[in-house]
Amino acid sequence: MTTPDVWLPFPPAELASLPSSLNYVHWNGEPDFPADPARCAFYAVPYMKGAEVAVRPLAHMPRVRVVQTLTAGVEHMLPRVPDLPADAVLCNAGDLHNTSTGELALALALAAQRDIPGAVRNAQQGRWESAVRPSLADRHVLILGYGGIGGAVEDRLLPFEVAEVIRVASRARESERGPVHGIDELPGLLPRAEIVFVTTPLTEATRGLVGAEFLARMPDDALLVNVARGAVVDTKALLAELEAGRLRAALDVTDPEPLPAEHPLWRAPGVLITPHVGGPTSAFRPRAERLLHAQLARFAAGEPLRHVVATGGASTV
Repeated sequence: MTTPDVWLPFPPAELASLPSSLNYVHWNGEPDFPADPARCAFYAVPYMKGAEVAVRPLAHMPRVRVVQTLTAGVEHMLPRVPDLPADAVLCNAGDLHNTSTGELALALALAAQRDIPGAVRNAQQGRWESAVRPSLADRHVLILGYGGIGGAVEDRLLPFEVAEVIRVASRARESERGPVHGIDELPGLLPRAEIVFVTTPLTEATRGLVGAEFLARMPDDALLVNVARGAVVDTKALLAELEAGRLRAALDVTDPEPLPAEHPLWRAPGVLITPHVGGPTSAFRPRAERLLHAQLARFAAGEPLRHVVATGGASTV
C-alpha cells in the first residue's frame, strides 16, 4: 500500500515530530505542483494566496480525505465541497486566529474611540489639538457572532471596565460568562449597543445582515467594528450612516475587498480602515503549526478530525 501524501504550506523540515507514517510535500501556491496531486490525502491550504490558488489542486485530488484551511472563514472553499469525495472533510482553522483577531478588534475600538487617526493626521501637520473623546470604559458592547473569536474579543474587553457585554449568536444558549442571545433578539438589543463587534462567519444567513435596518437601530455616535468578513455589512447602508455623521466604523474587512482607491468609504467621516490584517501577525505561524500537528496526528491515527465544517458532497456550515 502506498504512503499517502500530505501537502503542507510550510517546508516539512521546519515542522518537528510529524507522524512518520505519512509522506510530506511542500506546496504554497506555486504555479507548478511539487508532486502528483492524485496521491494527496491531506491538503493543508496555502494561507493568504487567494481563492483561486486555494482550490486549484482540488480538481486533481480524487483521493483527498482532509482539506484543512488555515483561515477561520471557509466561504472561498465551499463551492468546491460538492466535488470532494464523499468521505472527505473540510476543516477550518478552529481557534488559530482568536488571539490575533481579538487583539486587532480591541485595537480598532480603542483607536476609534480615542481618535488615534485624528492624532496621527494632526502630528503630520505639527498641530496640537486636544479634545474630550469617548472611552471604552462604561460602554455597552454587543458582540455579533459569539464563537471563538467573539469570546476572544470579550476576554480582551473585560479589563477595560465596559459596562456590559451583550453576546449574540445564531441561537440562544448559555455560556460560562452569561447568556448568549439568539440573532432574532437583535432588534431589541441594538438600541443600547454603543459599540458593536462583528465576528460572525460569512454565510448566506449573515450576508448583508448588518444592513440599513440593523444600523438604524444603533444609537447615535455608536461604533461598528468589523473583523469578520466585509460582505456581512451592507456597504451602501453603512456609507449613508457615516456620511450623515450618525455612526462611526472601524473596519478590517470591506465589501468590495481589496477596497479600490477611489471608493468613497476611504474618505467617509468617522471611519478607520485596516487592510484585512486580523490574522497575519507573528502569532500566526506557531498556532498554525500546532493546529497542523494536532490534525495530522489524528489523521495518522485514524481518529476523527477537529473543526470539521463540511463533508464531501454537501456543506454543513
